[in-house]
Amino acid sequence: MSSVDPRELRNAFGEFTTGVTLVTTVGADGKAIGMTANSFSSVSLEPPMILWCIDKGSDRLSTFEESEHFAINVLAANHQDLSNRFAKKGEPFMDGVAHEIWETGCPVIADAVAIFDCDVAARHDAGDHIIYVGLVRRFGRSDNPEGPLVFHKGGYKSVS
Repeated sequence: MSSVDPRELRNAFGEFTTGVTLVTTVGADGKAIGMTANSFSSVSLEPPMILWCIDKGSDRLSTFEESEHFAINVLAANHQDLSNRFAKKGEPFMDGVAHEIWETGCPVIADAVAIFDCDVAARHDAGDHIIYVGLVRRFGRSDNPEGPLVFHKGGYKSVS
């Protein structure tokens, strides 16, 4: 067993400022869901690939496991309420959230600062998380004047 204090490790991880994303997919039942995640990274330009991670204890894991597609919506500073909504356990459905549908059928938030519509290229077991690697089928950016929503030391921050 590790002698690492999980709370202290979480605090150390919190020193790294991250963007905030809304990851979306559609389940086998046809219902669109979303979840807030800050474990997102670019991987490759050729082929275009990204990754994100989901906790194995997430109430949304089974829906992502049954889907072969997902979309990453990099949230803008004015999306804090959206981030909070989808960070909570419970009803993960996209009901009442303005969105569009792109190639994969996953919901995308039109005024997100960046969007990546992806096919699942790989899933990797990684401790208490699963790493999803996505092949980008379509991407876009908006001119949202708010700039990106960022997270640091357990809270939202401004980059302006």
